[in-house]
Amino acid sequence: MPHEFELHHELSVEATPEQVWDAIATGPGIDSWFMGRNQVEDGFIRTAFADYTPESTVTAWEPGKHLAATSETAADGRFVAYEFLIEGRASSSTVVRVVTSGFLPGDDWETEFEAMNAGLALFYATLAEYLTHFAGRTAVPVTAFGPGDFASLRATLGQPQTGDTLTLTPPGQEPTEGVVYFTNSQTIGIRTGDAMYRFVDGFGGGTVAQHHLFTPGADPDEADRAWTTWLAGLSS
Repeated sequence: MPHEFELHHELSVEATPEQVWDAIATGPGIDSWFMGRNQVEDGFIRTAFADYTPESTVTAWEPGKHLAATSETAADGRFVAYEFLIEGRASSSTVVRVVTSGFLPGDDWETEFEAMNAGLALFYATLAEYLTHFAGRTAVPVTAFGPGDFASLRATLGQPQTGDTLTLTPPGQEPTEGVVYFTNSQTIGIRTGDAMYRFVDGFGGGTVAQHHLFTPGADPDEADRAWTTWLAGLSS
């Protein structure tokens, strides 16, 4: 049976409401924690993630306080809506409350919902990491797909748990130390001094890299290719 859903997340971050707004209401800000490449213009938020190019209409716009956007409703009734409520606190801290709601058609909605729930938890944890450690900086987003299964990736990384410190060797780079800032059954997020590396169990199979590189001059196309090769190596 089809399913309506509503998910709630709350973040407490050491950032100002203005920094939060820049992260959620500008293309470069969204690029730095969400997925793919993003544009905010003319009352729309547009995302390009491989062949997935959703467009959402902005329905609330109060800078520093409230942002909401809703995707178009598909013929089968599918849609997703996001709402951010921003509340400044003392000492330049901010509470961000996020409501994600929508409608999933089809009898297999539970599988899709589980993947969405796991992915959203990673995204909002990444938003908190970005605001805490990289606020004001702009990342180059990386999107790469590999055939290797997620279990192989976990084994390669040493079965990481949230809070672990590990050594990661990005393709073509020296080994670097990172902190596992989030993980669940379908995602892993690792923060280093100049990047956030994220791995997601692909909904249709395989593993997806959704990284954010804060190194000046990083080439997104070159990084996409390098990580695609790296992921392919997991199944070799």
